[in-house]
Amino acid sequence: MLHALGLERPMLALHEHNEAERVQQILEQLQSGKSLALVSDAGTPLISDPGYRLVRGLREAGVCVSPIPGPCAAIAALSVAGLASDRFCFEGFLPHKSSARRERLQRLAAEPRTLVFYESSHRIEECLADMVSAFGPDREAVLAREISKLFETILDGTLLGIAEKVAGDPNQRKGEFVLVIAGAPED
Repeated sequence: MLHALGLERPMLALHEHNEAERVQQILEQLQSGKSLALVSDAGTPLISDPGYRLVRGLREAGVCVSPIPGPCAAIAALSVAGLASDRFCFEGFLPHKSSARRERLQRLAAEPRTLVFYESSHRIEECLADMVSAFGPDREAVLAREISKLFETILDGTLLGIAEKVAGDPNQRKGEFVLVIAGAPED
């Protein structure tokens, strides 16, 4: 984005594995009078991304941390899903291992709030199959892929129908995904 705007600024990578050591380095820069911004290449920083340890460390040191609203894939997907959005539960990424993922989904099967998940291209088909098994093939859902990007796709229908569309089209297995699943019917 900086390149597209013709801007050059020094960048410092912040990842889950280096966040603890970066806190002190960033704090020193701020204390020397510099202004810094935490920017993510995947939507709003700190929503299923590293950064909360940095914010906590800076706030504990008395540094003012201010948000600048930006795109958030979970909220963007929820806003176009056509499913209940007055009460929802953001689950982020499910466990990578299939047994742990299936166990987590089983625990959520009776959740009455709309469920919002992130998923990667490497696991989208397995994840959808596990959701069909846990929530049932007829549960209403929306799959939002590559939100606000060139190849954005919004698929809606039943979990089984979405799983079949994804399995039948290799392009629907590329990119970043948000799954919005209707809550379980309340008794």
